[in-house]
Amino acid sequence: MFESLNPAQPEITDLIIAYDPHSLDRVPIRKGDVLDAFSKFRNGKALRAIRAIPECDGSLDPHAVDRLLLQTHWEMQRLSEEFYHGNRVAELLNAVIRAIRNTGYSGPLRVIDVGCGIGYTVRWLAAHTPLAAENVELLGIDLNRTLINEASRLASVEGLPCRFVQGDAFAPAIAGNIYLSTGVIHHFRGESLSKFLARHEHPDSRAFLHFDFHPWFLASAGSWFFHILRMRTAIARHDGVLSAARAHSGATLTTAARTALPGFVSGIYGATIWRTPAPRVFQTLLGIRPELSSELKTQLGIRRNRLGQMQAARCDEPGTKPTLMKAIE
Repeated sequence: MFESLNPAQPEITDLIIAYDPHSLDRVPIRKGDVLDAFSKFRNGKALRAIRAIPECDGSLDPHAVDRLLLQTHWEMQRLSEEFYHGNRVAELLNAVIRAIRNTGYSGPLRVIDVGCGIGYTVRWLAAHTPLAAENVELLGIDLNRTLINEASRLASVEGLPCRFVQGDAFAPAIAGNIYLSTGVIHHFRGESLSKFLARHEHPDSRAFLHFDFHPWFLASAGSWFFHILRMRTAIARHDGVLSAARAHSGATLTTAARTALPGFVSGIYGATIWRTPAPRVFQTLLGIRPELSSELKTQLGIRRNRLGQMQAARCDEPGTKPTLMKAIE
């Protein structure tokens, strides 16, 4: 367990696959390089999982990697179902959309799921909400062609009004109005976190909702216990526990968002259960244009109390921007 709790190390899935940023072609990954990365951390669990992946001429077999990633994402979907993640996303997303509509915008809206994997969130929204009929496009984007193909296949089989595209979620030709993600934002560390958030700034963007683990002192132990019970693959078990250890604090997320995106008010939504100190499993980095913030509070109704638990710097600190909590009060 403890060898998987060092947040300084990457996750296995961060290193076993890569793409050319321009052509999106698959880049070969040398197995020795991945082993070296985890040898530095003396992470025996990661090393055993990587050694089990077949190789071709010293590089990881891309077909074996894709099979592993598909299996891992299927296991992640099962967890999402058990944690009612679709309901969690819909609850906040619907409030954001109503805030946008009620402040005068009646045109089409594009919701982009960044790093969608096999598309569980988008498919759940397409199956359980009337968003498609309300001129809202549901689009999942991922760099992994295999995962996108699986997401598209499932959407077709299920007859769902959504689509999936391999590519860069922030490419100018795609341009979303609302961006969301699940378990993605902790993969960005330091300066890369600020750069990731800064890419949300363009004329058409209205809001972003990034769902991730809520870090607290028992999160890693709880994640370890749950993944041992529910996950079947060594990589899923390893990365699931490490994800909880690498999750950013609310203060880290809001500080990065406030610095990178001065055109938004931002903060943490739903970190704790109502007004109690009891933590939720997930928290959400929520950002929205300032002119929408008052209406968002109205649309959240009683759930606006969850904004009271946002972790952010005070508005009276020199050089800071107001947080969402302050902006909508």
